[in-house]
Amino acid sequence: MAMTIDTAIEDTKPAPARVERRWLRPALGLLLPLGLALIWELAVRFGLSNGRLVPPPSKIWQTLTELAASGELSRHVLATLWRVGAGFGLGIVFGTLFGAICGYWPLARRLLDPTVQALRAIPSIAWVPLFILWLGIFETSKVALIAAGVFFPIYLGVMGAIQSVDRKIVEVGRIFRLGGPAMIRRILLPAVLPAYVVSLRTGLGLGWMFVVAAEFMGASEGLGYLLIDGQQLGKPAQILAAIIVFAVLGKTTDWLIQLAFAPLLRWQDSFGVHNNRT
Repeated sequence: MAMTIDTAIEDTKPAPARVERRWLRPALGLLLPLGLALIWELAVRFGLSNGRLVPPPSKIWQTLTELAASGELSRHVLATLWRVGAGFGLGIVFGTLFGAICGYWPLARRLLDPTVQALRAIPSIAWVPLFILWLGIFETSKVALIAAGVFFPIYLGVMGAIQSVDRKIVEVGRIFRLGGPAMIRRILLPAVLPAYVVSLRTGLGLGWMFVVAAEFMGASEGLGYLLIDGQQLGKPAQILAAIIVFAVLGKTTDWLIQLAFAPLLRWQDSFGVHNNRT
């Protein structure tokens, strides 16, 4: 594929300038949370608030360091990461499989999609008593709840992406007499990949949301347990510390998905990709 003008211009820039821009972009995203944290810290220091219900960042940092020093933080983080990872993996497998089937075969879509759409409308919390009844209160029910949350956006993303593939591209594949597997590999997969990455990121975000509900189901460890423990013992700093860890882990895993798929999406020359380069 020929090199685009934007890529050629980017390559002519000095290496220090490229490195500076690479670090400047993520740094800009930290300005808002760090600025708000600084303002609240100063508000508490100058007596504009007592910081009892919303502790200042210094108190939250102290709580985080205490949890880390005791080993409690790593134990809860690892438990939550395992649940999200297992549920996310299962959601990817079933969401991709059913989404591809319903997107590619109209008969399967007519048979399966109405039921899936009806199940998607059920609130997540409504599944909790049923999963506990079926699977108990241990890890299986928690992972199943997270997988259910991840499944639907991936299913919709894959099915919608396949259905929105340009018909002219498919006709070109038929002109070259591509069979089913070749058509999927050479036409459909590249066409649906950008939307698939978006659906993965959406599913992962819901996975982090569902893990909180999952860890309310009798968990004795995990960041959701830290939230409940902080609420029951009246520790707002612990609650906010757990929320911040959730935010950091969620953003980090989202970034890892983007990083993993970036080499497969370098061919894109869309408006968003152009803006990211400039």
